[in-house]
Amino acid sequence: MKLAVFDFDSTLMDGETIDFLAEPLGLEDKVAHITKRAMAGELDFFESLVERVSLLKGLSVDEVNRICSSLPMMNGAEEVIIELKKQDYKVVCFSGGFRNATTPVCKDLGIDADFSNILHSENGFLTGRVGGDMMFSFSKGDMIVRLQNLLGISESNTLVVGDGANDLSMFKHAGTRVAFGANHILKKEATHIIDSGDLRDIFACIKLTK
Repeated sequence: MKLAVFDFDSTLMDGETIDFLAEPLGLEDKVAHITKRAMAGELDFFESLVERVSLLKGLSVDEVNRICSSLPMMNGAEEVIIELKKQDYKVVCFSGGFRNATTPVCKDLGIDADFSNILHSENGFLTGRVGGDMMFSFSKGDMIVRLQNLLGISESNTLVVGDGANDLSMFKHAGTRVAFGANHILKKEATHIIDSGDLRDIFACIKLTK
């Protein structure tokens, strides 16, 4: 058995969920600017996440779910997941984003589990507060070690794919580290770099038995 862990925003999905959620509030530029700096490692991930989610206060949960139901997938996402599953990979998604997006998408793609954050709401509207599995810069690294121990999978049999600074912690615990359309800070720690925007190029990074 092997383990493949994918980031969600700008990796499995083509864009940043929180940027899409900010659009109906007219705050997409402000939120996108903070997101960009956080992914480049210029801001503390926890603080930037709390700040960005606070700007979503008042957005209806129905609108959140509507937006999350139509997010654009990255080229090749479905094909890559299907092939990895054939090759005895457990495929998991780690996201600093939100379950409203990751859970339905991962179910559709056949991904085994998703770990992400929860947008707090009251009476059908976001309160601007957030909590969950992936709140900190170290969260992905912490969770991947737990999964490796639980499943009995070594670092050498672990593939990780991500694009931002909050993926650094999981890169430390994987033998194959793919920086996908990534910031420079992540590329420096990668074993493979893909800038094509097509996840199917991962096949050139790993040994697949046909």
